[in-house]
Amino acid sequence: MSTKKEQIDQLIIHIIQGIEDIKGNDIEIIDLREIENTVCDYFIVCSGNSNTQVDAIESSVRKVVSKALQDKPWHVEGLENSQWVLMDYVDVVVHIFQKQIREYYDIESLWGDAKITSIESNY
Repeated sequence: MSTKKEQIDQLIIHIIQGIEDIKGNDIEIIDLREIENTVCDYFIVCSGNSNTQVDAIESSVRKVVSKALQDKPWHVEGLENSQWVLMDYVDVVVHIFQKQIREYYDIESLWGDAKITSIESNY
């Protein structure tokens, strides 16, 4: 039986795979575990170039995670306009932004005390 940390690590790996499959940009993992009163352990943030790509990234993450881990998001919001889609997997929350919306909200700076890891894309 795997530990909770191993389950979360596998979830993160598959979320990133789903993002990379659709060439999501600027992927960052924000580790919130050392910050008090957070709603989850990690944020994964990425950008898409259009609402079509944001939708495709959300769909890809959902499919990859479902196939690999038989897990689905507890809640998804933002699909109406696909400028900022949030996928809540309870311990990990995925934020898929259009670039200009990500720059406007700049959630990385809101969590400046957190450890942020940038993922290098292979494309």
